[in-house]
Amino acid sequence: MNHRVSDLIIRIKNATRAKRKEVALDNLKINKAICKVLVSEGFLENFEVVERDERKIIVAKIKYEKRVPNFTDVLVVSKPSLRKYASASEIPAIQRRGRHTIILSTNKGIMTGREAMKKNMGGEILFRIW
Repeated sequence: MNHRVSDLIIRIKNATRAKRKEVALDNLKINKAICKVLVSEGFLENFEVVERDERKIIVAKIKYEKRVPNFTDVLVVSKPSLRKYASASEIPAIQRRGRHTIILSTNKGIMTGREAMKKNMGGEILFRIW
């Protein structure tokens, strides 16, 4: 596991494709922050830290509406080999007029593109989700 953000988001994507109700994730600060944003955006129902086999993990529940997941697809933008950054003025073009939600890592924490535009902040684009 070289890139923790990619691992988290691909685990959630694979769980939705397999019609799972919940997914187990590594207990990391960045994973908690991303899960918190995904819950606020409506892609996950909730998440909690659980101890299994003397190890703490995050269990995230995937949100479904009429047996269809709210999570359609994801595109990992920033990778270890090539980091992508955007300023506050570049965010609207990347979000594609509201069809995609981008998740950014800023100096004020993990947030969506809309929140970053309101706060006039830029940062590293972690992934796009829709």
